Amino acid sequence: MTALFDLPPLPEVPVAGSDATYPVRRIFCVGRNYAAHAAEMGVEVDREAPFYFTKTPWAICHSGASIPYPLETENYHYEMEFVVAIGKPAFRVAKADAMDVVFGYACGLDMTRRDLQLAARAKQRPWDLGKDVENSAVIAALTPAADFAIGTQRIALAVNGETKQDATLADLIWSVPELIAHLSRFYHLQPGDLIYTGTPAGVGAVVAGDTILGEIDGLAPVALSLTEAE
Repeated sequence: MTALFDLPPLPEVPVAGSDATYPVRRIFCVGRNYAAHAAEMGVEVDREAPFYFTKTPWAICHSGASIPYPLETENYHYEMEFVVAIGKPAFRVAKADAMDVVFGYACGLDMTRRDLQLAARAKQRPWDLGKDVENSAVIAALTPAADFAIGTQRIALAVNGETKQDATLADLIWSVPELIAHLSRFYHLQPGDLIYTGTPAGVGAVVAGDTILGEIDGLAPVALSLTEAE
């Protein structure tokens, strides 16, 4: 049998200090993983278990890009995130062993059509139109796990030079080992899977002409510029 057409290759993320790239297979995003962000969104933190939404690999957008303001929204939000890249198969992995499957880490942005997300949430519908948006999984170069130890690093974001989000990785409700162990109960995690671990408080709207800069101490920063809508 012959395919009717060829699909484009999977998006790839550069690896800092290397010519290697990391092909992206799946993108998992953690919801409400900072208490202050949950509060600003008017919702409670679910401390029984983390929850997730997904983006397709085609949502990947490289740091430094300029993208058009997205379609069908009037309230496009930034969300600064700590991203974990899986480097080994993981299925029902124990929390104590979870860090062994990590390839590396990156700064990322979970860009969100907030008006569409909130409208869907109010009707108890999926968030896909709000979250799985073209160019919405912005990511910087990956830093190998051997070169970064998760601790109390600052995670921050500025719009046009003005700081909007400012927290630390110690503020995560669900830690990286906990997230990997939990996700691997429901999926056969594989190299190429990314986990966006949630955003701190301070999310807000951006418009055409704005420039975003997100930073985590010890990782390559992530940058994005918005141009006029198509």
